Amino acid sequence: MPFSQGNSGDIRGIQSNNMRAVIQRVKNSKVTVDEKVTGAIGRGLMVLIGVEVGDSEKDAQYIADKVTGLRIFEDENGKMNLSVKETNGKILAVSQFTLLGDVRKGKRPSFTKAARPEEAQSLYRRVIENIISQGIDVEEGIFQEEMLVEIYNDGPVTILLDSNKKF
Repeated sequence: MPFSQGNSGDIRGIQSNNMRAVIQRVKNSKVTVDEKVTGAIGRGLMVLIGVEVGDSEKDAQYIADKVTGLRIFEDENGKMNLSVKETNGKILAVSQFTLLGDVRKGKRPSFTKAARPEEAQSLYRRVIENIISQGIDVEEGIFQEEMLVEIYNDGPVTILLDSNKKF
């Protein structure tokens, strides 16, 4: 059964660009949809991506550049000093609109700032294309489907990126 974002409501007047990504350094990770593995990696990064209303190509490029450049893998001295590219790691990417959930009012998340599926899918694809253009292999889940995501976090190391907090 497809996973739906639901009604985004009236989004006029929302001035936002807040693409989010949660990056986890993993020993391995995989995504399963309808009991079929759609993406799996060994050592690398699990990247969950949420697209917000008003996000742009610049946000997609920012997230891709940060993901590929994060120095969160240990070098020969045990210091986090290497990127996924430098370790020949892979990336498993999953679109996750729930990263945009707002629970400031009440306890049920509001997803009114999450981009509509067509816009979100396009910008999610741009993030993936920008990562691939940097020579990194990317595996994926399936956009707008209910997925089982297995993450064997290494460290644990988890980083939150927000394209609105560039400076």
